[in-house]
Amino acid sequence: MRSIGATAPPRNCPMPWIADLVLLSALWGGSFLLMRLGALEFGALGTAFLRVFLAALMLLGLLAARRELHLLRSHWRPSLFVGVINSGIPFVLFSFAVLSIPTGLTAILNATAPIWGALVAAVWLRERLAAPRAAGLLIGVVGVAVLSWDKVAGNQGAAAWAVLAVLAATLFYGISASFTKRYLPGVPPLATAAGSQLGATLGLALPAAFTMPPLVGAGAPGLRAWAAVIALAALCTALAYVLFFRIIQRAGPQRALTVTFLVPLFGVLYGALLLDERLDARALGGAAIILAGTALAVGVVKWPRRREAAPVGR
Repeated sequence: MRSIGATAPPRNCPMPWIADLVLLSALWGGSFLLMRLGALEFGALGTAFLRVFLAALMLLGLLAARRELHLLRSHWRPSLFVGVINSGIPFVLFSFAVLSIPTGLTAILNATAPIWGALVAAVWLRERLAAPRAAGLLIGVVGVAVLSWDKVAGNQGAAAWAVLAVLAATLFYGISASFTKRYLPGVPPLATAAGSQLGATLGLALPAAFTMPPLVGAGAPGLRAWAAVIALAALCTALAYVLFFRIIQRAGPQRALTVTFLVPLFGVLYGALLLDERLDARALGGAAIILAGTALAVGVVKWPRRREAAPVGR
């Protein structure tokens, strides 16, 4: 089997990664809706566990079909650990959050992940924090404040904790990005993805066993909840990883990061169409500020440079 992204793009399609980018955004934007449907019956821990367990089976099966399971052996410890902090903990926090705040709001707050990533890399990896990235971080913080201040400062109980849970989840994303860069350089992305989902499964297995509802008989989750977690695993995790890695190979990591700006659009759209969620002016304004800050922080929008004055007499 050929490597992901190894197939040459069709000549009549100069940017084939665009279709992958839109599909990936649609999948990840829908994950918040699916998490809510699953968490209503499986609970936050049960939903997260089933998502990573099923995704691990699918990705490990793909590795086995490619005869590349041996790639997991040399880096199994960091791969398992990154799964806990990049999938296990964040998926639990997101599943908890969507039970108390709109899925569209959750998708918007998720856009802060690259901002946390830039901040963690500056502190941990000593990456230079240039003026545009620093400005992006500050703008992003302002956007989060505008978006969630009424819930946190207003002490709205479950909603306040849900907002904090989403921000904690995106912080874990930022930590895992730096951890991966330091401890998993050069590891094939598919192997890292499979190992990370296996690590998340092992990390969540014990706590999920104590909180999971009965899977059969009285009180067992219905078909809708099962369909939600299976779709989460197959589409929003296993397939999404393959698409994301293919975009990186075809277009580079910088363009792959632009998925961050499309995910909230799909998340808000799904929430409005399927759950009748509505966002007020504060939410929309906060979303715009967060996306602007993220664009600066990851370098999608360039800082305007001052033109040097022309020498006199020329």
